[in-house]
Amino acid sequence: MALIPKKFKFKKYPKGRVKNTEKNKKIIFGCIGLKANESGRLTPKQIESGRRAIRKYIKQLKGIVKVKLTAYLPVTSKPLAVRMGRGKGKVAFSVCPVKKGTILYEIMVTDIKKAIIAAKKASYKLPIKTLVVLKK
Repeated sequence: MALIPKKFKFKKYPKGRVKNTEKNKKIIFGCIGLKANESGRLTPKQIESGRRAIRKYIKQLKGIVKVKLTAYLPVTSKPLAVRMGRGKGKVAFSVCPVKKGTILYEIMVTDIKKAIIAAKKASYKLPIKTLVVLKK
C-alpha cells in the first residue's frame, strides 16, 4: 500500500450534487436487478436494509444477492447550536452517490417470480425510486 501524505489522509470532500444523468449499466451476475430510476444518495444503513430484505425472502431458495454499491463519500455536519465559522464540521457519516440507471442489487435465484417480489421489498427500504429489471 502506498503511503498517503498526512494532509490528504482524512480529506473532507464537498457534498456536491448527484446529477440526474442516465448511466447505461447492465446486469452481469444475476437474473434480476434493482435499478435506480432517479439520482440520490444512499447511506450504508439503507443499502444494508435493502440487502437484508432481499436475503430474508430468498433464503429458502438458496439464492445469492450481490450488492453493487459502497458508501465512500464522507459527509460532514456541525452540531446543533454552534455558531458560524470555525471551519468545517466533523465527518458524521458516509454516503454512496447513485446516478439514474445504476444497478443497485443483483439477485441470482431459480424462481424469477420470487426474485421480483424480493426486489420490490428492497425498493420499499430505499429513499429513491427504483425499477425491477430482467437480464436480457
